[in-house]
Formats: sequence, C-alpha cells, structure tokens
Amino acid sequence: MTAAILKHEKFGGMPISVAMPAAEKQAPAADESPPVRRHTPLVEKYRDEIVEFIRATIPVVFGLALFVSIWAMLAAHSTLPGPIKTFHSAVGVFSDPFYRKGPNDQGIGWNILMSLGRVGIGFGMAALIGIPLGFMIGRFRFLSGMTAPIISLLRPVSPLAWLPIGLLVFKAANPAAIWVIFISSIWPMIVNTAVGVREVPQDYLNVAKVLNLSEWKVFTRILFPASLPFVLTGIRLSIGVAWLVIVAAEMLTGGVGIGFWVWDEWNNLNVEHIIIAIFTVGIVGLLLEQMLMLIARRFEYR
Repeated sequence: MTAAILKHEKFGGMPISVAMPAAEKQAPAADESPPVRRHTPLVEKYRDEIVEFIRATIPVVFGLALFVSIWAMLAAHSTLPGPIKTFHSAVGVFSDPFYRKGPNDQGIGWNILMSLGRVGIGFGMAALIGIPLGFMIGRFRFLSGMTAPIISLLRPVSPLAWLPIGLLVFKAANPAAIWVIFISSIWPMIVNTAVGVREVPQDYLNVAKVLNLSEWKVFTRILFPASLPFVLTGIRLSIGVAWLVIVAAEMLTGGVGIGFWVWDEWNNLNVEHIIIAIFTVGIVGLLLEQMLMLIARRFEYR
C-alpha cells in the first residue's frame, strides 16, 4: 500500500487537505555493489626503491661474473687454483675457524682477531696523537711551519722500513708490528685534520675574537664542528693503511695473524688458502671502511 502525506491548501478561502503520494525509496539495482577499497600492493608501494636496487645490483653481478670467468680461464691454463676448487677449500677453512693445534697452528678466525687487535691498538694510538696534533698544526702557523719539513720527509717512507726500528727498540715482534701500524696510519690523520682546520672561514675566528672566546671554546664551538668531515676522512684513510700494513708486518714478524697465516700457507704450498686469505683481507678491510663511512654520515647529518 502506497503511503501518502496530507498537504494543506486553500480553495476558495476554505482549507482543504489533499492526499499526495509519498516518494518511493528506490532500492539499489541488483547489479550494483558497494565500492571495494583496494590496497596498494607492496611492489607498487616500493617500486622506485626496487628499480633502483636492481639497477645498482646488475653491474655488480656482471662485474663479479666477469672476474670469476677471467679467473677460471687463467686457472685452466696455469697452476692457479680455480674458483670451484678454492670455494671447496674455503668451506673447509671456515667450517672450523677457531681450532687450536699449537701456538703457530690456529684457525683463520684466531688469526683475523689477532690482526684486528694489533690494528686496533696501533690505530687507536695514532688517533689519540695524530688528531690533536693536526688541530694544533692547523691552528698555529709557527707550529705548522716547524713540522712541515718533518712530515714531508717521513710521510713517504715505506711502512716496512720502520719495522727494524721497532724490533730494535721493543725487542719483540708484537709491539714492533703495532709500531709499524702506528707510524703508518698517523700521517693521514695529521694532514687531513690540519687541512680541515685551515679551511675554517676566517669570519668565524674573527667573531670568536670579538666575543673574546677562550681557546677551548674556539676549539669546541668552531674548529671541531667545522673540520669534522676532514677529520673523519683522515680516519677512514688511516684505517685502510693500517689494515694494509698489518699483513706485510705479520709476514715478517711471525706469530699469530692473517699475514703470518698467508706466509705459513705459502711455505706449505697451499695456494688455495692464500687466495682465501686475500679475499678475507679484502672483505674485512671493506667492512672496516664501510663502518667508518656509516659513522661519518651520522655525524654529518647531525
């Protein structure tokens, strides 16, 4: 039954009521359905990041494939172990990296840790001395002129040339190797820190003079923040030099370390292990550099 409403109107001055049909509510069509909210797929959400990752990965994959192919071709025409043979040897080496069978027969894990320990001590001593010295050289012109000929004379000296001096002074192989790391890694920190201090705009120092700031406040408020990128660059270069030098130093001093492990495997004519050590040294050095670069980026963003 159709509902109706009464509409009051006037006809000839007399009010009357007229029944008007009510508007019927239209039911939704059978084929119409409420809109469905579609969620953006994960691939579409991160499409740009995925494309960028693929573009960055493809050259790396092709480069590694080319390197392995050249290595395999050289191994096929020489006595050099091929990639497959070296890989099987690496599986055996890293399956038990921390074994001990004597003072000079230990797993590659102990050798890496021992080398990292020497690098940490030598590099830490170089940072404690080299960075403050670099700030003083960059800050005071007289000190810069006094130390310039000494740095220019000693910086190009080969790291291994310092080893006999270390053996003569310390009478032991381990502190001699640390000495070589120290003297080799100190120069990049001194030079880069001094350059960073000299690059500080003179206007900053003029403002410090006007405000009558103390030398400590000049260092903490102006010199250190402005020269921090140069300091971090020197640190990154120094850690690369330190890790590079330790292998050569340990090959000559002996004991436990990745350099001694390389030399010992050469005496045993185990070329596969030498190649494994080369890759291990490269990977550890890359990780150290990437770690310092990550720290540098965090300081820069602040």
